[in-house]
Amino acid sequence: MKVDWRKRIEINPDIMGGKPVIKGTRVPVEVIVGGLAGGMTIEEVCREYRIKEEVRAALAYAAETLSEELLIAVSN
Repeated sequence: MKVDWRKRIEINPDIMGGKPVIKGTRVPVEVIVGGLAGGMTIEEVCREYRIKEEVRAALAYAAETLSEELLIAVSN
């Protein structure tokens, strides 16, 4: 099941300088993804930041953002 991150993630210039955060919180998406990348379990992230389904929304946001990112290879 695909997660619609737009229902759970907001980008507002008045909150955390416009970084994407979990709606109704000041928890940035990067913190959630970083916690998972750093070895935290989904359960640990949920408990630490008092969130639930938002973890999947954060991952969906990150995946979509990366799929749209333009990369330019530079040789040395």
